[in-house]
Amino acid sequence: MTTVVSILIEILVVIGGSRLVGWLFRSIDQPLVIGEIVAGIALGPSLLGWLAPDLSALLFPASAIPFLNVLSQIGLIFFMFLIGLELDPKYLQGNLKIAVVTSGVSILVPFTLAGILALVIYPIVSDSSVSFTAFALFLGAAMSITAFPVLARIITENNLQNTRLGTLALTCAAVDDVTAWCLLALAIAVTRTNSMAGAIPIIIYSLLYIGGMLTIGRWLLGRLSTYYDRTGKLSQLMLAAIYMAVVSSALITEAIGIHLIFGAFLMGTVMPKNPGLVREIAQKTEDFVLIFLLPVFFAYSGLKTQVGLLNSLDLWLLCAAILGVAIVGKYFGTYYAARSCQIDRQEAAALGWLMNTRGLTELIVLNIGLELGVISPILFTMLVIMALVTTFMTSPLLEWIYPKKSIRLDVQPTPSQSVADLQPVVNMRATNSSLSPQQLNLTSKEVLSPTGYRILVPVANPNTQVGLFQLAILIAQNDRQSAIINPLSLIELEEDYLFQSTPFEANRQIDRRLRQLNATIDTLEPLGMLVASNRAMFQPIVQIGYDVAQKTAVIAALDRADLVVLGWHRPTFTNNRLGGRVAKMLGTTPADVAVFIDASTDRTTPSSYQTLLVPYTANLHDDLAVEIALRMLWNDRQRQLNLIQINSSDREPSRLSDEIQRLLAKLPTQMSSRIEISVLEAIDPIVKIEEMSRHVDLTITGIGRTWGRRKPLLDRYTDRLAIHCVSSLLIVRRYSQLGSHLSFVFD
Repeated sequence: MTTVVSILIEILVVIGGSRLVGWLFRSIDQPLVIGEIVAGIALGPSLLGWLAPDLSALLFPASAIPFLNVLSQIGLIFFMFLIGLELDPKYLQGNLKIAVVTSGVSILVPFTLAGILALVIYPIVSDSSVSFTAFALFLGAAMSITAFPVLARIITENNLQNTRLGTLALTCAAVDDVTAWCLLALAIAVTRTNSMAGAIPIIIYSLLYIGGMLTIGRWLLGRLSTYYDRTGKLSQLMLAAIYMAVVSSALITEAIGIHLIFGAFLMGTVMPKNPGLVREIAQKTEDFVLIFLLPVFFAYSGLKTQVGLLNSLDLWLLCAAILGVAIVGKYFGTYYAARSCQIDRQEAAALGWLMNTRGLTELIVLNIGLELGVISPILFTMLVIMALVTTFMTSPLLEWIYPKKSIRLDVQPTPSQSVADLQPVVNMRATNSSLSPQQLNLTSKEVLSPTGYRILVPVANPNTQVGLFQLAILIAQNDRQSAIINPLSLIELEEDYLFQSTPFEANRQIDRRLRQLNATIDTLEPLGMLVASNRAMFQPIVQIGYDVAQKTAVIAALDRADLVVLGWHRPTFTNNRLGGRVAKMLGTTPADVAVFIDASTDRTTPSSYQTLLVPYTANLHDDLAVEIALRMLWNDRQRQLNLIQINSSDREPSRLSDEIQRLLAKLPTQMSSRIEISVLEAIDPIVKIEEMSRHVDLTITGIGRTWGRRKPLLDRYTDRLAIHCVSSLLIVRRYSQLGSHLSFVFD
C-alpha cells in the first residue's frame, strides 16, 4: 500500500469516526468537539491499538504519521486564525472592569496552584532535560486556559448571550483567552531558550511584531475592508491574499521563536471586524478546516494519547490530583472573584463552571508542550483526560446550577433593541407570574403574556405558516378570556459551524428570523384575519436550539401552554403520517397537542372553518377533540358542529363519555343549538367519514387509544383519515385535564 493511499484511508476513517462520535455526543447535549476528540483518542493506542493492534498498525503505519502531523499543523494554523477572527472587541464592552478582575483571578489562582503542583510532580513525570521553569509555566498555562470557542457555543445554545451571565462570561473568556495565549508564548520562549533571561529577546521581538500588526497591519487590512464594502463580495484573489497573510504571519512568529499558531491567531485578531467580510471569510474557510483538517489533528493527538501508560494506582491518583487542582483553581478563583464584584451566588457559580471549560484550546496547548518535549507522554495523557472531563462537566453543571427555568430576568438588548424596549416585557412577566423575577425564563426575543389562554405554535419555515396562524386565531380569540399566541421559531445551528454559533452572529440570525415571523403575521391583515386585538395576541419567541421537540417541551412547560399547534411535516424515514419529529413532539410535550393538516389551496381567502366535524370513538383524545370544537363554537356564533359517534361491527358502541355528556349539558343554549349529534353504524366507517369531510371545513379527531403503546393510530384508521380526509384535519392528543379549554364558559 502506497503512502498516499494509506493517508487517504486514514482520513476516510478519521472523518467518518469523528462525525459519528461527534453526533453521539451532540445527542447527549455535549459539544461536538468533545465527541471528535474522543473519536481521535479511540483511534489511537488507548482503544483501537489495545483491542486490535494489527488493525491499528495497518490503518496508522509509522511512515504515515509525519504526514498526519503536517495536515494537523495546517489545520491548527487556520483554526487559530478563525479563533482570532471570532474574537470581536465588542465582547470587551460589557462589564469590562468586573471581567478583568474575575478573569485575572481565574488565571492567577489555577496558575499558582499549578506551580505548587509542579513542585510535587516534576520529579515523577519529568526529568532534568526539561527546565523546571518551563515545566511550571506550561502546567500553569494548561490549568489556567478557558476554551473561548466552546464556551461561546455553550452560551449561544443556552440562549444566554443577552443575559448578564452570558455577556460577563464572554468578556471574561475573551480577556482570559488573550492572557492565556501570552502565558503560553512566554512558556514556549523559555522552553526554547532554556532560561527566562534567554527568552527576553524573543519577548522583545514578539512585542515589536504585535505592535506592527496592530498599527501597520491593521491599517493595510482596513483598506481590504473598504474594498470589500465597495465590491460587496470576497473574490478568490482577496481570499488568496488573506490566506497568504495568515501563513506569512505564522512563519514570522515561528521565526521569532514562539510558535506558528500565534501568528495565525494574531492575523485573525487584527482583521477588521466588518460583519459581512468576517462572515464570508468564515463561511469559505470553516467547512474544510473543521470537517477535514481538524479531525486529523484530533486523530494525531489521539495517537499520542496512551491511557495505558497510567498503569498504576499512584498514576491514577496523580491524574485525579491534576483534575482536582484544575477544577478547584478555575472554579473557585472565578467564583470568589465574581462574588467580590457583587455578583450573586448563583451567577458566580454558573460563571465558575463556564470558565472551567477547556476543550480544544487545551488540546492545542498540550500538543505544543509535547512537541517541544516540555511535558511527557504520561503527563500529556493526564492533561487530555483533564481537558475532556472539565469540558464534559460544564453543560450538566450549568443546568444544575443555573437551570433554564431559572434563567435570570436580566435581559440585555440585542443590536436591534434597547433597554427601554425590553422593560415593559420585564414588568409584564414579573407582574403576572407567581414566580419571582429570578425564577423566570425570558430571553430578549420573548414577550410573555398575562395569565390567560396560551397557544404555542412551533414553526419551521415562517413563510409557509399562514394557515397555521389563521387556525390559532380561530381557536384563541375569545370575548371572555385573554389569549396569547406564541409562534416559536428555533434556529438550528450546524454542529460544526464555528462562526454561526458566535453570540453576535446568533443575535443577527434571531433578528432576521423575528422579522420573517412578523412579516408572515402581518400578511394576515390583508386577509381580514387581523384586527388590532388579534395582532396583539401574537408574541413570537425566537431562540437558538438544535432539538425542536425538546425545546418545545421545555417552553410549553415553563410558560404553561394550554395548547401546542403543529404544522404537519412528512417524515423522511417513515410512511406514518404522525411519525418523525411530529411523533417526538406528540410524545414529549407536556401540554395538549394538535397536528394541523391544511387542505386549503387558496391562501388569498382565509378559511373561517364554519362547519366542524368530530368523529368520536370514545377515548380521552376524542374528548379533547370535542372540547376544542366547542371552544371554536363559542368563539364564532355562526359556527356549526357535527359530532359523529362511530359504531362498527368490530368494536363496542362509542357512547359519549360521562365527562363529555356533563360538559354538553352545561352549555348555554346559543351553543348547544348549533351542535348535531348522530350515530354512524358502518363496517368500515372511514369511507363514510371521508364522504362527510367533503361537506365541512375542518375535521377534528383524537389520536387514538393506542397512542404511546403501538403505532400512533386512531385505532385502525387515523392514518387513512390523514390521507383521505377532504377537509382540513386537526389531530389532537390530550395531556391536560378535561375542561381546561372551556373553563371560561363556566366561570
